[in-house]
Amino acid sequence: MNLYTRRTAVVSLGAALAAGLTAPAAARDTVVHTTGPAPLRRAHAHNDYEHPRPLFDALDHGFGSVEADIWLVDGRLLVAHEEGDLDPARTLEALYLSPLRRRIQANGGTVYRGHRLSLQLLIDIKTAGDPTYRALSRVLRRYRELLSVCSAGRVRGGPVTAVVSGDRAARAPMEAERVRLAFYDGRPEDLGTAAPASFAPLVSASWSEMFDWQGVGPMPTEQRERLRQLVTAAHSERRRLRFWATPDLAGPAREAVWTQLLDAGVDHLNSDDLPGLETFLRTAH
Repeated sequence: MNLYTRRTAVVSLGAALAAGLTAPAAARDTVVHTTGPAPLRRAHAHNDYEHPRPLFDALDHGFGSVEADIWLVDGRLLVAHEEGDLDPARTLEALYLSPLRRRIQANGGTVYRGHRLSLQLLIDIKTAGDPTYRALSRVLRRYRELLSVCSAGRVRGGPVTAVVSGDRAARAPMEAERVRLAFYDGRPEDLGTAAPASFAPLVSASWSEMFDWQGVGPMPTEQRERLRQLVTAAHSERRRLRFWATPDLAGPAREAVWTQLLDAGVDHLNSDDLPGLETFLRTAH
């Protein structure tokens, strides 16, 4: 467990509304949620914004982490995977920050009622890192009451923890901030460096670039050992570890990879299949 997750506020898992209610979807998304099953800290909604109900589909499945790709366009932060999909109405604020504020206010200061969790909002920068992060920092300041904050190296947890990924040029303006409302998503090469966990609490890597094994047959011993060494190195520095580009087609191969990730202690499992990953995590071990 890293520095800031130990300090997070009590949060809660939203349960579905009673059957038969006919309130509009937007209204259902902002009501107070009662205590339900424990949220899934290790579940990460990759490309979350591509689901029918960005953010809320992941919350309905109890996910502890969601990912949004952002593009700086005419001073606004738009959310999309590809440039051709950009829509001026789909901003980071409209899809994530404003709905989270409404939900947290309705729940009395929590995302998931009755459970200790700070929802990770992984923000993947797709345009030039320096100007995009500066714009992001200005936006995050408008939601300061929701967010984990780092001031002079000390971290205070909030209901939501923003972590910045993508273009590495975002690092310099982040490091220059005395008070930060976001944290940095490192890479394996950042392990063993001077960057503290209070700056880079997460390390992410491409599974397919680091491992040949894709879940068919036993995992080769040397690759299993390499995986465990990476987990040990990250955890020894109080950082969490995540892989993207893991197999994500339903079936035995995907479950084999997920099982190895769990067994090794990897902190986040990456998927676009929200119900599939929820079922796996709630029934695993």
